[in-house]
Amino acid sequence: MQSLHLDADNPAAPLVVRDAPPASIGPADVRVRVHAVSLNRRDLMIRAGTYPVPLTPGVVPVSDGAGEVIEVGRAVTRFAVGDRVTSTYFPQWTEGRLSLAQAMQQTGCSLPGWLASEVVVDEGSVLAMPDHLGFDEAATLPCAALTAWNGLTGGRPVRAGSTVLTLGAGSIAVFAIQFAKALGARVIATTSGDDKAARLKSLGADEVVDYRQRADWDREVLRLTDGRGADHVIEAVGPATLERSLRCAAWDADIGLMGVFGTDDARLDPRAFSGRLLTLRRIAVGSRSDFEAMNRLIAAHRLRPVIDRVFPIDQAEAAYRHLADGAHLGKVVIRVSG
Repeated sequence: MQSLHLDADNPAAPLVVRDAPPASIGPADVRVRVHAVSLNRRDLMIRAGTYPVPLTPGVVPVSDGAGEVIEVGRAVTRFAVGDRVTSTYFPQWTEGRLSLAQAMQQTGCSLPGWLASEVVVDEGSVLAMPDHLGFDEAATLPCAALTAWNGLTGGRPVRAGSTVLTLGAGSIAVFAIQFAKALGARVIATTSGDDKAARLKSLGADEVVDYRQRADWDREVLRLTDGRGADHVIEAVGPATLERSLRCAAWDADIGLMGVFGTDDARLDPRAFSGRLLTLRRIAVGSRSDFEAMNRLIAAHRLRPVIDRVFPIDQAEAAYRHLADGAHLGKVVIRVSG
């Protein structure tokens, strides 16, 4: 079995390739041949030493993966050899609310990740892929897609006819556009540049506001909603945009805060809360139950994740650099096998 590891002393150093005999399998475990993984901004933060969860030295990185079950333990009931499965970000979070103990157990950080030819995991920490997706596509779902889904459905669920605002053209925003349209919502998206605007419209965005041309994009959102504002905001940027998100939110809006990125000196004017009732939720991906619900929508509407580029495993470092460059639209995938 071959696996890639973070350098134990310096996670920012080049990934370390290791060959080892296959790991033993326990009664409730499944062995999965990994076909593809996808990267998230969190993977860059881990290597930069800025991620808040303690890192296990030398861990196999990457939380998001997909593959085929090639062996099952004697007590396994959920899967059989040949089943196609995806990873989960929080393997111990099955349903309900996320506890601190569950939050500290994260694939590809405190726990071994999926950037390997095989993984051995508890059967409860994987779930079946939507049948119409390939491995590259399914590998994009565990983090960004589920975060977007939780942002739309984890509080007050999006309903047909409601207005959803997405910020930027990152993976969370892209998934949110696809899901919101499948749920019957109107989508207003912000981005920069004509090319990205055209891509977001092709994915279903009803209106796109270029925040470089309109620094007061919150006012434009209000204009597009006849002064009412957005019922749901997928706030995947954070402090740099949160105040404007608040100012163009509708009465009793639901704001899902996923990102904590942006300038260190960002300040929030408390008057942005004045005159409106709203719910601000900090989103931490989602549970396995949430993942299963999301997959049902993906299967019913035959949605396909947007992939920017696929790298072979021997170009894993190039994949990390491509993600860090920030010019992508869609997920960056590393194909491990197949």
